[in-house]
Amino acid sequence: MSEYNFRAIEKKWQDRWEKDKLFNAKPDPGKPKFYSLDMFPYPSGAGLHVGHPLGYIASDIVTRYKRLKGFNVLHPMGYDSFGLPAEQYAIQTGQHPAITTGENIKRYTEQLKNIGFAFDWEKEVQTSDPDYYRWTQWIFMQLFESYYDLDEDKALPISHLVSIFEKEGNRTVRAVCDEDATDFSEADWQHFSESERQKILLQYRLTFLAETTVNWCAALGTVLSNDEVKDGYSERGGHPVERKRMMQWSMRITAYAERLLKGLDALDWPDPVKEMQRNWIGRSVGAEMTFTVEGLEETIKVFTTRIDTIYGVTYLALAPEHELVSQLITEDQKEEAQAYVSQAKNRSERDRMTDVKTISGAFTGSYATNPFNGERIPIWIADYVLAGYGTGAVMAVPAHDERDFNFARHFNLEIRQVIEGSMENGSFPGKGGTIMNSGFISGMEMQEAMDKAIAFLEEKGIGKGKIQYKMRDAIFTRQRYWGEPLPVYFKEGLPYLVDEKELPLRLPEVDKYLPTEDGAPPLGRAKNWTYTTPEGTFPLEMSTMPGWAGSSWYFFRYMDSANKETFVSKEAADYWGAVDLYIGGAEHATGHLLYSRFWTKFLYDRGLVPIAEPFQKMINQGMIQGRSNFVYRKKGSNTFISHGLIGDHEVIPMHVDVNIVHNDQLDLEAFIRWRPDLADAEFILEEGKYHCGAEVEKMSKSKYNVVNPDDVIESYGADTLRLYEMFLGPLEQFKPWNTNGIDGVFKFLKKLWRLFHDQNGNWQVSEEKASKEALKALHKTIQKVEEDVERHAFNTSVSSFMICVNELSALKCKQREVLEPLLVILSPYAPHIAEALWEKLGHAQSIIHERYPEAEEQYLTEDSHEYPVSINGKMRAKIKLSLSLSRPEIEAAALQHEDLQKWIAGKTPKKVIVVPGKIVNIVL
Repeated sequence: MSEYNFRAIEKKWQDRWEKDKLFNAKPDPGKPKFYSLDMFPYPSGAGLHVGHPLGYIASDIVTRYKRLKGFNVLHPMGYDSFGLPAEQYAIQTGQHPAITTGENIKRYTEQLKNIGFAFDWEKEVQTSDPDYYRWTQWIFMQLFESYYDLDEDKALPISHLVSIFEKEGNRTVRAVCDEDATDFSEADWQHFSESERQKILLQYRLTFLAETTVNWCAALGTVLSNDEVKDGYSERGGHPVERKRMMQWSMRITAYAERLLKGLDALDWPDPVKEMQRNWIGRSVGAEMTFTVEGLEETIKVFTTRIDTIYGVTYLALAPEHELVSQLITEDQKEEAQAYVSQAKNRSERDRMTDVKTISGAFTGSYATNPFNGERIPIWIADYVLAGYGTGAVMAVPAHDERDFNFARHFNLEIRQVIEGSMENGSFPGKGGTIMNSGFISGMEMQEAMDKAIAFLEEKGIGKGKIQYKMRDAIFTRQRYWGEPLPVYFKEGLPYLVDEKELPLRLPEVDKYLPTEDGAPPLGRAKNWTYTTPEGTFPLEMSTMPGWAGSSWYFFRYMDSANKETFVSKEAADYWGAVDLYIGGAEHATGHLLYSRFWTKFLYDRGLVPIAEPFQKMINQGMIQGRSNFVYRKKGSNTFISHGLIGDHEVIPMHVDVNIVHNDQLDLEAFIRWRPDLADAEFILEEGKYHCGAEVEKMSKSKYNVVNPDDVIESYGADTLRLYEMFLGPLEQFKPWNTNGIDGVFKFLKKLWRLFHDQNGNWQVSEEKASKEALKALHKTIQKVEEDVERHAFNTSVSSFMICVNELSALKCKQREVLEPLLVILSPYAPHIAEALWEKLGHAQSIIHERYPEAEEQYLTEDSHEYPVSINGKMRAKIKLSLSLSRPEIEAAALQHEDLQKWIAGKTPKKVIVVPGKIVNIVL
């Protein structure tokens, strides 16, 4: 007698897959390739909850399906294993982050293997493994040794730039560089010292050192990204964060802004993600100009998309971090302005962009001059101006910009209309229109006025037309321990690369994972953190790379993870190419996804990879939310009232661990074990049971609604978990986890098992010919599941499987010609049970070696139709007729049908309308 013993089945097949290396992939020119990838996880100490595998299950289904379709599939998994949580744990406990991270990875791997994923574990990467990060360091070195040539519109070796400098200086060079880059001739270059040359080259390198405004968290001792700051406090730990200028490594992602923008058009990505990237890149066409400042030799540079409104400027507004602020604040404004700067600059850019209601600012006491009309313009500090966008200064035109208008009205500044139109609401948006009150451009339309104003700027040498991008160069360092060391040492204060032979430059041992007493990063605690050359011994860089470094190229390493000679071989990169399906969260739109595209384009420019875009198709999976359960404590007592009996009682809801609740009924003994302090509590029950309340919330430990996949697998099996997560709803949508519904999926698998056995559990599969009805049920499912997988509608496939098994059970179908193909199409979704039954059918090889069956047309077309028959517009009966009948035959059958005779009552119809395969309408 055979029962569905999912525990034994799943363990057996997971061991078999691993032993036989069934999912290990290598280039095979004889097969089409398919590269399926999941955003690799950060291995936290909490392990996986049931929400994490959602995207992995979806990609695994596609992976297994593509194999059945004859594709050579690469489906790897690894870990983004550098990160701040491990470092914070190390600070608290003194345990090396590598130990914690290793334990977490082991736990994650065990959980992932228990779900039965078809991962090629031989390709596993860990970003904190020195064998991996040696290549992250190597790519950094290539970026350091490259510049962006605007004529070629791509990155070129810095040696190419040096050869031009030697022959021509930089007078003919068109390259992305610092705005204050030095001008020099070839003769100057020849006379420059080595240090002077290195300083100049730093102005062009794609990764460079510069003073940058950053989010500094003193408590964590590190720079934080905007995503890691909330309302002026660090997301991790809630520590104060201040905006300050620091010397940081950056990368010139702005060199690729236009290519990153245009490349989005060809990508099969969700539109919201593409739009987020477009907005982040923020292309603006306008003009850049300078304003002179009274009493200072310095000028204020401004970028504007509406130079045609220059005569409407009534004040300049500077970001609190602007480098000239301290010089502009006059003695009589000092107290107020400096207090405002201290308060305003520590708000994150995100807060300042989204908070449009709070209006604040301070007058510097200084004035600038409008070069178009000679007017004296007050200079203000305002936190709605961002240091990271444009020049950190705006020419304010309150009549035609909402934020400028609100600021001017709040501080009683002049509002001057320079575009014709209604001013009923105080501020006219002015997206077009005729210019007025504007000197020599009055009476012109917008575009003509802009062209004339730009010509004026260029003629006077005070500005030019310019395309500006909101995106800033990417800050590349963190003052942390647990990250990739930069392969850089310093000689005379200037950076040089270590010898490539020295890679990987490994993380050194330190006594503490905190900054040094004098504020240096944790690597400053390492003994002999120096680099020796024939010229002497020099200090190494003490900052480490950010979290996005290792994740910006990991998809290439998966192709060839064991290669010791290069980060990926040409053969592997040429064969696997771009990722065909990438599944992960939309929250990475302006971080990981943007940086990965940048690094890929750079590697492509330098001839190191054959693709310019890493991910061709992407799906953002939704979130599985928690379903919380509640018990209800009567106020002022130790009595708990069952949900249905609360009535008018005043109760206090209390979260309860969902793992001790089944179908919303509380396991009272388990509750007491969970909360021994409530052992003497009284429970008012409904028919002997305590019913809990429920609510959908975010899955969180504090709400006791986290469901561990290990627990689900122990109770129901991995195949049930896989099918149930897909059954919850469309992949992209948010949906609540409800353990109550999992029983139905489990019963479906047991019903499938019974299809292959008789009532006593004995194997019973027939070699006889199957009935037409059984073949129709099968082939409809083959077609539907294929369509569903191709359009990633996995939830409807699960429904199709259930319908098919119900139909086959009703037909008592036991024929091999039906059951065998059914297992093949089911195997991507429920691989363990499919393998077990496939083996029992007599197959020695894994089901993964089969081909996906073709849906046969003869079983997809219906041979009859149930016609709704109406009499004088009212439907009176349904009659089933062959689709081969002619119109007269259909009409005759309808008129003679016994259910319709009483309505016709012997009358001769005036008209009979027949639409074959649709309806019959009789008019009396």
